[in-house]
Amino acid sequence: MGKRIPQDKKFVSDIEIIDIAEEGRGVAKQDELVMFIEKAIPGDIVDVELLRKKKNLVEGKVTAVKTPSPHRVEPFCKHFGVCGGCKWQHMNYDAQLHFKEKYVSNVLSRIGKVDTSSMESILGSQETSYYRNKLEYTFSNKRWLTNKDEQVDDQDMNALGFHVPGRFDKILDIDHCFLQADPSNDIRNSIRAYAADHGISFYDLRAHQGALRNVIIRTASTGEVMVIVVFAYPTQEQIDQLMAFIADKFPTLASLLYIVNQKGNDTIFDQEIMLYRGRDFIYEEMEGLKFKVGPKSFYQTNSAQAYELYKITRDFAGLTGQETVYDLYTGAGTIANFVARSAKEVIGIEYVPSAIEDAKINSELNDISNTKFYAGDMKDVLTIPFVTAHGKPDIIITDPPRAGMHADVIKCLLDVESPKIVYVSCNAATQARDIDLLSEKYQVERIKPVDMFPHTQHVENVVLLTRK
Repeated sequence: MGKRIPQDKKFVSDIEIIDIAEEGRGVAKQDELVMFIEKAIPGDIVDVELLRKKKNLVEGKVTAVKTPSPHRVEPFCKHFGVCGGCKWQHMNYDAQLHFKEKYVSNVLSRIGKVDTSSMESILGSQETSYYRNKLEYTFSNKRWLTNKDEQVDDQDMNALGFHVPGRFDKILDIDHCFLQADPSNDIRNSIRAYAADHGISFYDLRAHQGALRNVIIRTASTGEVMVIVVFAYPTQEQIDQLMAFIADKFPTLASLLYIVNQKGNDTIFDQEIMLYRGRDFIYEEMEGLKFKVGPKSFYQTNSAQAYELYKITRDFAGLTGQETVYDLYTGAGTIANFVARSAKEVIGIEYVPSAIEDAKINSELNDISNTKFYAGDMKDVLTIPFVTAHGKPDIIITDPPRAGMHADVIKCLLDVESPKIVYVSCNAATQARDIDLLSEKYQVERIKPVDMFPHTQHVENVVLLTRK
């Protein structure tokens, strides 16, 4: 972002933080200058080092907290501030919810021109730590050194952890992560120790060399655990030794898998999965429904809060059992199958063919016979001929990716004129843009934000639109 600040103007004192930006940075104003300040929260008075400037916007970081905000708390994780996750650990949870709710209200009113005076209170997460059901760790032979680390000689430069923000080639070695429940930390640390003790090389992210690349751990509310070890350039002996160690050390694993990925990127969707022990999936459960979660499956990463989100979605839909429901961007059909018992028929559409196969399997698993699933680009599948062939929807549920809905999809929704649209979004700004486009024929009836990711700036939002 922009130009560097001259040395004589780099440091400013006694800056009051008045708001918080979407990216989680504190906001301050000085004359005509708007400042975005890392690790600052509303109510703080801080000294700031200015880093970059663009027109009347400037980025900076806190050098000293002169007067702490009443919302400020001590972070509970020793990796806070270096690790890129959980950026709001230094703010109490009630304040986090307040600012998330405020953000949703602001963007809906500013971008979507929505009256938010009757917006419902945000639903907080009952669990604010150990709430994720999936984490991916990266191996590296070039560990990110903190100032404390740099004072140590003869260091072990291997790391198994998370990418440092802004550095694709540097990994912060993680000792304990508060995002995923046991045995996640024990699995990661045991694999790291075994590999180090037995000379199995860690990946070089620049040179694309080394045996060990990633570890993915998935846990479920049922207690089942899946571990996927991603190798790059191992010997078969190294694969056999490490997988046997994991199987022996963690005998209760429901699924133990491995991949050999020698591509330039970490994605596993085009990779062959090798089953070492157990099943190639684990079971997740929600309201008596079972869902198969495989290594490539999409499933909301906060299982408990996903259940709350889906209940709100179903409540907003107001199903009576007589409705034809279209579930757009259905993923693995979780919402579609969740609401199917309350609808006449549910038709799900999703871009990823493997997700659609998961959706069909999940219907079969739960003896749900009133769902149909179709794979393809939403703007190409959802057309007037498609609607004519499958029946006009009484309710449309849409849960698009962060970019929101394509203009052609919105045009089709306006042409179809379903009585209700329930719009679930992980990005209130693009949701607000789409609502403004839909306002030609739809009005907002209900709004309910949901916090899926405590200690981050991310927030989900559910909006009920009814035809004017």
